Amino acid sequence: MPRAGHRARVVAGGLLASLALVVFVSARQADRPKFDVVIAGGRIVDGTGAPWHRGDVGVVGDRIAAIGDLRDASAKARIDATDLVVAPGFIDLLGQSEFNVLVDNRAASKIMQGVTTEVTGEGSSIAPVNDRLIADAEPMLKHFGVVADWRTLGDYFKRLDERTHPAINIATFVGAGGLRTYVVGKDDRPATPAELEQMKQLVAAAMKDGALGLSSSLQYMPDRFASTDELVALAQVAARAGGVYFTHQRSEGNQIQSSMDEVFTIAERAAIPTEIWHFKAAYKANWGTMPQLLRRIHEARARGLDVTANVYPYARAANGLDACLPLWVREGGVEKMLARLKDRAQRERIKKDMDDPKATTWENQWYGSGGGDGVMLSSVLDPALRKYEGKTLTEIGREMGEDPRDAVMDLVIADKGQSSVITAIMSEADVRAALADPLVSICTDSGAQAEDGPLSESKSHPRAWGTFPRILGHYVRDEHLLTLEEAVRKMTSQPATRVHLLDRGILRPGMAADITVFDAATIRDVSTFEDPRHYAVGVRDVLVNGRAVVRDGRITAERPGRALRGPGYRPPGTTR
Repeated sequence: MPRAGHRARVVAGGLLASLALVVFVSARQADRPKFDVVIAGGRIVDGTGAPWHRGDVGVVGDRIAAIGDLRDASAKARIDATDLVVAPGFIDLLGQSEFNVLVDNRAASKIMQGVTTEVTGEGSSIAPVNDRLIADAEPMLKHFGVVADWRTLGDYFKRLDERTHPAINIATFVGAGGLRTYVVGKDDRPATPAELEQMKQLVAAAMKDGALGLSSSLQYMPDRFASTDELVALAQVAARAGGVYFTHQRSEGNQIQSSMDEVFTIAERAAIPTEIWHFKAAYKANWGTMPQLLRRIHEARARGLDVTANVYPYARAANGLDACLPLWVREGGVEKMLARLKDRAQRERIKKDMDDPKATTWENQWYGSGGGDGVMLSSVLDPALRKYEGKTLTEIGREMGEDPRDAVMDLVIADKGQSSVITAIMSEADVRAALADPLVSICTDSGAQAEDGPLSESKSHPRAWGTFPRILGHYVRDEHLLTLEEAVRKMTSQPATRVHLLDRGILRPGMAADITVFDAATIRDVSTFEDPRHYAVGVRDVLVNGRAVVRDGRITAERPGRALRGPGYRPPGTTR
């Protein structure tokens, strides 16, 4: 029979062995890398244009911490990306959601197509604003119950970060048209030297607040009233702060050649990187010219001008219904426009101008779209007018019992200039040519929408719902117009570099953890012109700053987006 001392030694030895095993296992676990999220086994398309490779992506906090074989790593959450593509989050180079995220911070139609960052501020930016600009926005503010408690871009960014908490990141330009309204108003006249100096000071202040640069929207009022010299002077201020210049150029139609001359002139005289927003060859007379227009951009670059462009993958455009009216009708603001539209004699002049194929003082999109058959009412603010959404102006005119041109004017009056339309103005061949060009990146040119909530009440252009999946599904997988790697580059590193968001757009350790995981075999757009309110399919997971805003194809409760500030940003209290 074993002695008691022997039994004690056996027990003690067992305890020591168990303790050693625990220490060994704990040491091994301590050596294992620890991540908040590991995205495992995916086809990594890193955003640079390089061929895809298989691997894992590890995230700690809001940053990518490692890429490689992380099978032995510990993680709080693990996403199985087997048979899926893992890419940088998509960057929408004209997102238009700066107001929409104040209404619905989910940015639902954007995150469901893989967008993690929006660039916005086309001509009229969210800030700076004064009482005149707030009054212009009053119908939208009142309708959606938004209080405009900001005046500077710094104020707006503070609201985003401290109160709004959007699902996506927001970066913005300061708009030359908004500055003109702020200082000059909406009259067709040159700015005085004192007014120009005030606008330059506003640009400088916005750059310090974090604007990416200067923007213009020269087809529309009041931007169109700005001279090239005025735009150069403002762009020079942005350039000195490291900013860029993005423009909806003065003409996308019959005067596009001279319009591009102006773009190149501003780029050269202001010594500023320049991009043409939603580049297109508009109206049938100009169809087929896109290859020539693209050559002009390449030629400009060859002589030293830093000029590029972006597009959306649809042959129909969208803007305000009032853009179907001559510029002289819109001058001076909404109240003056409505007064002119109510004057019978002026209405006859307006109808004549709308049918003028040789208009030079404005972009005659009514004639260029083929009249009422080519213009479809997409959204209204007044609920009483919703019965007309999704119908052409020819159809609406027939229901109203009047000329489609009169229907345009009556709708503008009834909705106080808040209605939007979709116009048939481009050719598919030109869209394809632009998409395939290596200098062209991607935008939606539409604010975020949703299948439910306040942003679901009206229809919209399908580009708000399906731009990125349409490219990856239709043009990459089905049409082989682009390789997967090239398409992702156009959506990620190319736009990030263009606007100096240098910590995004590439999957690499140290970069922001904005990541989109999608199924290349199934991704596609579902939204149509007639029935737009449908999320795209095929995007499985979306991380913004390391947190999942979409998980297993469903929107989560996470809202980790933030304001992204440009290169001239100076935190409050700093001087330079």
